[in-house]
Amino acid sequence: MQEILDAILAERFDAVGGLPVPDHYQAMTVHADETEMFDGIATRDKDPRKSLHLDTVPTPELGPGEALVAVMASAINYNTVWTSIFEPLSTFGFLKRYGRESELAKRHDLPYHIVGSDLAGVVVRTGAGVNAWKPGDRVVAHCLSVELESPDGHGDTMMDPQQRIWGFETNFGGLAQLALVKSNQLMPKPEHLTWEEAASPGLVNSTAYRQLVSRNGADMKQGDTVLIWGASGGLGSYATQFALNGGATPVCVVSSPEKAEICRSMGAELVIDRNAEGYRFWKDPQTQDPKEWKRFGARIRELTGGDDPDIVFEHPGRETFGASVYCARKGGTIVTCASTSGYLHEYDNRYLWMNLKRIVGSHFANYREAWEANRLIDKGLIHPTLSKVYPLADTGQAAYDVHQNAHQGKVGVLALAPEEGLGVTNPEKRAKHLDAINRFRGV
Repeated sequence: MQEILDAILAERFDAVGGLPVPDHYQAMTVHADETEMFDGIATRDKDPRKSLHLDTVPTPELGPGEALVAVMASAINYNTVWTSIFEPLSTFGFLKRYGRESELAKRHDLPYHIVGSDLAGVVVRTGAGVNAWKPGDRVVAHCLSVELESPDGHGDTMMDPQQRIWGFETNFGGLAQLALVKSNQLMPKPEHLTWEEAASPGLVNSTAYRQLVSRNGADMKQGDTVLIWGASGGLGSYATQFALNGGATPVCVVSSPEKAEICRSMGAELVIDRNAEGYRFWKDPQTQDPKEWKRFGARIRELTGGDDPDIVFEHPGRETFGASVYCARKGGTIVTCASTSGYLHEYDNRYLWMNLKRIVGSHFANYREAWEANRLIDKGLIHPTLSKVYPLADTGQAAYDVHQNAHQGKVGVLALAPEEGLGVTNPEKRAKHLDAINRFRGV
């Protein structure tokens, strides 16, 4: 690995393909024999620092249509938190099912799972049939893994029956020194960003793009009012930027004055600090409080001058979903991509059917959507929301921070990169956007 790293640091990218690939590398893993380690413990008290291990693992065989990437940096997403606490179920079931698909897929069915669904790095090797990428290319990766052997995926690859999230439902993820990806996961690394900055948008930026902007999601238009839960977080911070760039009006829901200030620094004017204003949508774990929905809706109309949200950008799930359905305008859209507070949603269906609202499910993004989202990063129209960076060995702490919501924006992880700040090849372009790039740093 050191020879490969030395070539990358010296910007001798053309030399990378001629260097030997190591037989082993370091990676963050969870272990199949530890899936019951948190049994009986409340979700919030499950500690990723105990389940995530820095292991030395063998380098996987490279198959057709695949690429092996030297990972300079990666990032933490909620799927890594879920994997690390074995909720809502162990990811080893995903790996076993994938392993039954083909002889090549058997590689993924291992007693350890290498996690991580983001990366920025350099292509080391490509498999048979790969023509668009070559060793030495500087890349980022989106996390959609598809087989595309069924006709169902050829209108929208997210509809492929064999659609999986790399590093979550497949092995050999990005929180490692090397990663195995399909070549159609690769995209050009933005030249004005460091490795850790370039690695951080991938999953959340593409997810927010499909969920809010794409016709496969809410199909946002100019003038829309968009309610964004967790507007300073990993997903919400990109949704806020997309709303502002697209001529919509974001109503940003946050949980602290510091998070409110971040939203204002992005250009959002309408912000609700749900903790400061004391919203409690549940009277107890079984009973919601419609009076709180109404109070929340009235607050939104107060901020907007009487407008209800055309779009509700949903991802907290159980805790907020009833309020989201209530607050959306007549004919409005509630678009959901996650359920970080619980998967079993409850809402009053009268507010949905009698007001002609619709609920849209949105899951990650297809290659085209991910490419467009990355292109906006490259153009400096959307910016990374990286707040803090950890070394690979401290991935457990990074995941713990995200699990406890003790973070803003995205939390990055250095893999091969020995320090922050490396990888910029267009400093002039960077200088134009430096304040925006650093907006979340140290917050």
